Amino acid sequence: MGLTIRQKADRIGTFRFVSVYLMETLARWVPTTPELEAKVLFGRHLWDFAQHADGLGRRTGELRAAAHYSPRPADAYMTVLDTLAGASGTVERVAGFYDGFLPDLEARYRRYLTETDALNDEPSVRIIERILHDLPRLHADRSAFAAQRPDLAAQDAAWPTRIGALSKGAGNMVIDRPLARTAAAV
Repeated sequence: MGLTIRQKADRIGTFRFVSVYLMETLARWVPTTPELEAKVLFGRHLWDFAQHADGLGRRTGELRAAAHYSPRPADAYMTVLDTLAGASGTVERVAGFYDGFLPDLEARYRRYLTETDALNDEPSVRIIERILHDLPRLHADRSAFAAQRPDLAAQDAAWPTRIGALSKGAGNMVIDRPLARTAAAV
């Protein structure tokens, strides 16, 4: 059995919340990061997450939720997002975002693709496939940045590992709304 329309809307909406949160995090980091190359890296990817949020937001309306429906994720996942957003140094931000957080987010998108019916949920599948198509480019941009920054290679691996472990350990990020009551159940 596949996901209900409400479950699809809750998942797509939560993905939208995460995309908006990441976009806003990158936007806060741009003016507070001293290195121009890091500002450019974050700025490019800020735009990507804005595009992801827009596509996901339009899809929520098609799934009988409000357009741009963005339910807050579960508390444990919100802790991950807040911890990541609190990174202060350039190396910490880059490593935490690209090496710690994005791999788990990618795995969550891929899990959605396995949970949903690709035919009945084709618009969602196409949006997520576009997002997944973008992620290798984000990692390639991060690698190009790292090639210019030997201090990234020498960084303490504990920080991105901590973010990755927090992400994986957060469990389900979606808070499903209760099923709607039907007339027959009243």
